[in-house]
Amino acid sequence: MWLAHLALGLAALYAAAVAAMFLAQTWLLFPTALAGAARVRLPASAQRLEASTPDGEVLVGVRIPAAAGEGADESAPALLGFGGNAWNADAMALYLHGLFPGREVAAFHYRGYAPSTGRPSAEALLEDSALAFDRLHQGRASGRGVVAVGFSIGSGVAAHLARHRPVAGLVLVTPFDSLEALARDLYWWAPVGPLLRHRMPNIDFVRGSPVPTALIVAERDTIVPARRSMALRQAVTNLVFEAAVDAGHNDIYGRPAFAAAMREALARIEAASDPVSGR
Repeated sequence: MWLAHLALGLAALYAAAVAAMFLAQTWLLFPTALAGAARVRLPASAQRLEASTPDGEVLVGVRIPAAAGEGADESAPALLGFGGNAWNADAMALYLHGLFPGREVAAFHYRGYAPSTGRPSAEALLEDSALAFDRLHQGRASGRGVVAVGFSIGSGVAAHLARHRPVAGLVLVTPFDSLEALARDLYWWAPVGPLLRHRMPNIDFVRGSPVPTALIVAERDTIVPARRSMALRQAVTNLVFEAAVDAGHNDIYGRPAFAAAMREALARIEAASDPVSGR
C-alpha cells in the first residue's frame, strides 16, 4: 500500500511541476521586470523612436548615431540589435555603440517590455521585427543597409527579420535551432511539445537564405547547448564567419575575444558579395 501512496505522491508532484511550468513559461521566457531593472546612461546624441503595431500597441526604441571622430562611416550599414530575453533596448543599443562607435545603432524594446506596450510572446517578437526595421529606415538615406544582430533569443528575432526584409547581413550570438528543441533539452522530463505556447523555428528562417551570416557561440554555454547551435549552423546557406569564445552563455559579452569576434564578423559580412542588399 505504501508503494501506491508513494507513486501517487510522486505523480502529484510531477503534475504540479508541469502545471507550474506551463503557467509560468511566458514569464520564464520573457522576464520583463528583470529587463526593466537594467538602467543605463545613454549618450546625449541618442534619439527615441516609436512605431505603432497593427493591433494598436506601441514599440519604443532608441537610435544612437555614429560618434564623430570614431571612424564614422555615414554610408556603412546601421546595426539593428535584438537582445536576450533579459535585455532592454537601451542596454542593447549602448552595448553595440560601445563595440562600434563609428556606426549608427538602434534597438527596440520588445513588446511588453516597458516602455513598449502589449504582452510579450514569441509570435509578437517575430512579427514586430519587421516593424522595427521599417521604422529605422524612415528618414535614412536610401541604399544604406541594415545588419541585424541577435543575442540569444534575439537571434531568432534577427533571423526572422532577415527572412522578411532585405538586410545586409546577420550576426547570431549563442543561437539555437528552435525554441521547442531548446526547451526539450533543458526540460527533458516534461512533455514540452503539447505544453509550449511559444514557437520560434529559427532553423526555418535561415535555411536557404542568401544573407551573409556570422555565428558566434560560447564554448561553455549551459543554456544553449552546442548541439542546438550546431543544428542551426548546418542549415545556414551563406556562412561567412564563425567563432567560439571561451565563455558561458551570460558572461560572453564581457570577453575581449567576443568583441574581436563581433568586429571580425561585421568585417566579413561587409566583404561578402550581397545580392540581397545590393551593396
